[in-house]
Amino acid sequence: MNAGRRVPVTVIGLGNMGTALAAAFLERGHPTTVWNRSPEKAKALAERGAKPAATPEEAVTAAELVIACVLDHDALHTVLDPVAGHLAGRTLVNATSGSPEQAREFKDWADAHSVAYLDAAVMTTPPGVGNPDMMFLYSGSEQAFQTYGEALEVLGDPLHLGADPGAASLYDAALLGLMWSTFTGWLHGTALVGADKVAATDFTAIANRWLGGAVRDFLTRYAGQVDEGHYPGDDATVDVQIATIDHLIHAAADRGVDNALPELLKATMERTKAAGHGGDSYASVIEVMRGSAGA
Repeated sequence: MNAGRRVPVTVIGLGNMGTALAAAFLERGHPTTVWNRSPEKAKALAERGAKPAATPEEAVTAAELVIACVLDHDALHTVLDPVAGHLAGRTLVNATSGSPEQAREFKDWADAHSVAYLDAAVMTTPPGVGNPDMMFLYSGSEQAFQTYGEALEVLGDPLHLGADPGAASLYDAALLGLMWSTFTGWLHGTALVGADKVAATDFTAIANRWLGGAVRDFLTRYAGQVDEGHYPGDDATVDVQIATIDHLIHAAADRGVDNALPELLKATMERTKAAGHGGDSYASVIEVMRGSAGA
């Protein structure tokens, strides 16, 4: 049962993301049933070959693989609770955004109704759906992933993170935090060099090269240190980083660039030094970030 066999699929929820998911299946020739609380949202997909379902019951009984992408988990329960009996024996892929705890709760709901459950985190915006370079994270039923993993390749690169249904949501939150931090750091740097008339495109070409080389290598090295809980200061210690970030703060201040981000970073480094890690690598900052969670 794989993409080559064009597995029939149902998509519930036709917001921007749900519509993109359904369109990707249609483009690859999968028989696709769609349902949305507002039926008019199904019209464009119907013109492309989708089958609009009149009710959630009709939708979930149309395929063994059901993708749900609605506003939140309350909406998910509102739609699926009344048709739980019709979902029995099918696979539910929940692409609704939520917390790890909500994913685990819904897996318990699925177990109680004999439904195979996969939680999904879509690591792209709707225009990226269908691009094989875009990651789609899944967690939950390993058997369901083995059965439908190839069909899910229609959406993007499918990665299964294990049986814990909360794993995909947890990775999603962590990766979004990394993205926003990277965006904000890049924008601060762009504002800094821009004050001296450097074009954002010119700066970004250099930034991308650095992020994909030295910074990537630091992350790989520091990951091992974090796992071991040992932070040898053989490259650049926290003390050195504190001194170095002052250059950034002064350069930004001289150019009228907002310094909230570097001041926050410096404060975190100083807390790390106060905790006894001044001579350790930057990876030791995690000991401060963990707070009570690391106790």
